[in-house]
Amino acid sequence: MWRVLRPDAVAVLKDERARKSLGRYFAVMGGELPARFLVCKRAEVKVDLSAGDEELWRAHDRGLREFRKLLAHIDGGKARLEDLERPEPSLLDLKVELARRILKSCHFCERRCVVDRTAGKVGVCGVSERSRIASEFIHMGEEPELVPSYTIFFNGCTFKCCFCQNYDISQDPRGGVEVSPRTLARLVEAQRHDGARNVNWVGGSPTPHLHTILETLNLCEVSVPSVWNSNFYMSLEAMKLLFGTQDVYLTDFKYADDKCALKYSKVPNFFKIVARNHRLAFADSELIVRHLVLPNHIECCTRPVLEWIAENLGSMVRVNLMDQYRPEYRAHEFEELNRRLTSDEFGRALEIAREVGLENVIT
Repeated sequence: MWRVLRPDAVAVLKDERARKSLGRYFAVMGGELPARFLVCKRAEVKVDLSAGDEELWRAHDRGLREFRKLLAHIDGGKARLEDLERPEPSLLDLKVELARRILKSCHFCERRCVVDRTAGKVGVCGVSERSRIASEFIHMGEEPELVPSYTIFFNGCTFKCCFCQNYDISQDPRGGVEVSPRTLARLVEAQRHDGARNVNWVGGSPTPHLHTILETLNLCEVSVPSVWNSNFYMSLEAMKLLFGTQDVYLTDFKYADDKCALKYSKVPNFFKIVARNHRLAFADSELIVRHLVLPNHIECCTRPVLEWIAENLGSMVRVNLMDQYRPEYRAHEFEELNRRLTSDEFGRALEIAREVGLENVIT
């Protein structure tokens, strides 16, 4: 059991703003409600898992409606998870099957490389069928409500950020060690029993590893909040597979200007896709939105990102305004990024957050 925590990780337990935006997460963390993926295992789908793709997706839509009813009953005290039998197949079983099929023409992210990863092909992320992790440990440096966070760093990424601070992981999809869903499930269970507040899927990017993560949750038998920590460039199909499985979406809203996204991360059509996924995630579960303030990008990116968050997600969504940019990896190739953020720039970012009405900002 973790007994020594950052002071803010203790204080956040009584933070009214945090609890207002992340109420269910706190309830799962404290053992008052079951993790959403466990409820997903109790939602029945009436379909043969060998059926065609279209039939499976229709069954998935019906299963999501069943899941939402079941979740409302459990959260409202009208049903208890322990009294519910696990159906065969469950909605989570169906999600695992659909994810495996997507691997054969991969479109977990909106690059839609459509390569057959089961045949050894790889797309832009470079990730093969079997997931590899660079490390897994109790992370004490995340947002206070997440600490201590059992964090799993997957190799490979769908982005090519020139300033990536984890470039040795994100740009090395063949690094790390291969790991099975069953092994991951046992690790998650052990760390939850030892006091971890959540399991935190990150990288690199967790997106190419969605099939592994869903199967891990299907094998996990403890109630642990699941945190999807990603760049939010997932495809619409991947978002649908995530629905009902994540307790917190820990998002990364980097840019507002598509030209910046393409120049620094080699990502096309960034804003439309990431904004769409934020709306979908907000409708599904609870969010913590990260925005890394970049030098010389206050007006083109920080201001419009914060304005969009306030207008579309509301004033009380949890926002982590981050000042820890440093010129890593290939940032030196871009003069405008080849320095740390100034205190004046970050002060202006905080001022903009107040101007647009955001009331739940942490730094």
